[in-house]
Formats: sequence, structure tokens, C-alpha cells
Amino acid sequence: MSLNHIRPWRNIYRRTSRQIMVGNVPVGGDAPISVQTMTNTLTTDVKATIEQVQAAADAGADIVRISVPDEASSAALKQIVPEVSVPIVADIHFHYKRGIEAAEAGAACLRINPGNIGDEKRVKEVIKAARDHNCSIRIGVNAGSLEKHLLDKYGEPCPDAMVESGLDHIKILQDNDFHEFKISCKASDVFMAAAAYQQLAEATDAPIHLGITEAGGLISGTVKSAIGMGNLLWMGIGDTIRVSLSADPVEEVKMGFEILKSLGLRHRGVNIISCPSCARQGFDVIKTVEELEKRLEHIKTPMSLSIIGCVVNGPGEALMTDVGFTGGGAGSGMVYLAGKQSHKQSNADMVDHIVEQVEKKAAELEAQKDVAAE
Repeated sequence: MSLNHIRPWRNIYRRTSRQIMVGNVPVGGDAPISVQTMTNTLTTDVKATIEQVQAAADAGADIVRISVPDEASSAALKQIVPEVSVPIVADIHFHYKRGIEAAEAGAACLRINPGNIGDEKRVKEVIKAARDHNCSIRIGVNAGSLEKHLLDKYGEPCPDAMVESGLDHIKILQDNDFHEFKISCKASDVFMAAAAYQQLAEATDAPIHLGITEAGGLISGTVKSAIGMGNLLWMGIGDTIRVSLSADPVEEVKMGFEILKSLGLRHRGVNIISCPSCARQGFDVIKTVEELEKRLEHIKTPMSLSIIGCVVNGPGEALMTDVGFTGGGAGSGMVYLAGKQSHKQSNADMVDHIVEQVEKKAAELEAQKDVAAE
């Protein structure tokens, strides 16, 4: 019996959407919510861009977006795509020809902005290139670059204007019998973005790409993204996400997974449950967790680890985790395995020992998965 069956208040009922493919990654329908990021290297620096894409992929990114601002970047994209392990979305603004070139260069998806891509004739040419080269399209509406006629109509960026922009562009694609598209309605204002996405979710069955754009630095941007996207995901809205941070793209991927993990929507790597620490702690919780986070980054198997400083909540949390450590006295604590007390361990060697136990448990879980797949 699943936990969701006995705890219905934990269920999230995802909005029903069509499924499209971004390269070999399904987006929408019953596919897992995918995590995206975007490179910040010069696209023409092929080596640096490939390295950044691969670093993001190693961190768990399902899809990576690359800006294609000029013809030289289109040429570079042709070299980049064969060398990376994840589908590439070409980010296109202003110059519709870059979209055509990106499709020809092997991009899996083209991101086009209705506010600056050009008139319907130019959009049709991009659609033809996408169809000819088996690309999907993301309609990327942004509050900061809405079409002039919509700003004149509404007076300022607002959810209604954003949704109208998106639906107008959907109509162009559908009128051209193109249906392999997803859509986003991003704003840096959490309220505006959330309202736009809720309207959009009711107006179309297209897969939705979630994001709070230009959210800020690592801490402030993560908070804004978690609030904005977290609430939408809780409502079942969202098929793929990007956490937009003024930070290393790898951090965007990590934060994206943390948001999904907190809602039980994706499970990857070790979920560490730890206390904020206090005078009761039997060891330095903060320092220990920082070290464990770094040393367990290589674990991709979904599993849980509790690190609690004392016996107030430690045993209870350990009952619900794969591996647990609860602080005690006299320089040692209790190790829990599969929710049960197992053995005492000295604080001096606890980090090495916990890493060993987590790696062992991960190997067991992977072996079980392999047996189940046979």
C-alpha cells in the first residue's frame, strides 16, 4: 500500500496535458516533470559551452537551453549538439533566421518569444524549419517583452496580456498544423506569473514550462522560485521547470530538483532531513550536513538520510529514513538503518561511516531495481 493511498492529503493531481518530445525527453502527459537550465557561456566558445552542458547533465538536468544570438552561434551549435548527452533548446530572440539555423544545426527545440520574433510570415518559416528537422517549439512569453499592441491595450504588463500573447501564438502554430509545442508565461513578479500560469492552464492543453524569470541570486531567486513554482506545482500545473538564478547553472538544476523533491514529484539523490541544531546537539550538525551534502553529490539513487542532533526528534525522524544518525552523549550517536536502531558510532568518524552506509544502501536499492526490471 502506498503512502499516498493512506495519506490522501499528500496527493497532487497533475493537470492533464498533451505530451510532446524534446529530443528523447517526453514533456507533458504522464511524463516526469523535467528539470532544465541554461548555459551562460559564450555559445561561440564551444569547449566551455560543452563543459557547462555536461556539468548540468551530470547534476541531473534533463534539458539544457543555449542562446543563439548570431550566425556564429548557430555554427557553434552544430558542433555542440553531437557532443552532449541531453537535448538542446535553442533560445531565439529578434532574428527568426537564427531559429531556422538552429533547427538545421540539430537543436531539439526552439524557444521563440512572441514579443520579438517578428510577424506571422517569419514565424511560419520557423515552423517549417522545426517540422523539417523534427524540432519542438516553446512559446516563451515574457512580461518584460510583450507585443506593443498588447501593452497599448492593457496599459502595462499583466496576466491577461501575457496569456493573450501566448494564445495568439498558439493559434499561429495550430493554424499551420504544428502541435509539438509547449508554452511559458514568465514574469519576475511572483503574483503576476502565478496568475498568468493559472489562466493559461485553463485555456490550453499544451505542456507548460514553469519559471519565475530573472528571479535573482542563489538565495533570493530560489525563494521566489520555490514560492511561485511550488504553489503552481502543488496545484498540478507544470510539466517542465527552470529555476532562473544569477548563479552557476548547476545550482539551478539542484534547486529545481529540491523543489520537486519537496513535493514528492521527482526523486533523485539523497534527501537529507536535518535539524537546525541547538544547545542539545550531540555533534556539530551544521558542519556535518555541509560535508555530507558535498560527499554524497555523486549518489543519484533516490533515498533518505536523517541527521538529527539529539534524541528529541532524532529517533522519530530516523524511523522514516533509509539511513539515520541521532546525536547522543559521550562523543557518540546512534545509527539507524531502514528505520531501526543498528549500532552506535563515534562522532569522530561519523561522516565517513554515514557515507559508507549511504553508498551501501544505494547499491542495494539499485540491485533491487535491476532484479525488478528483469
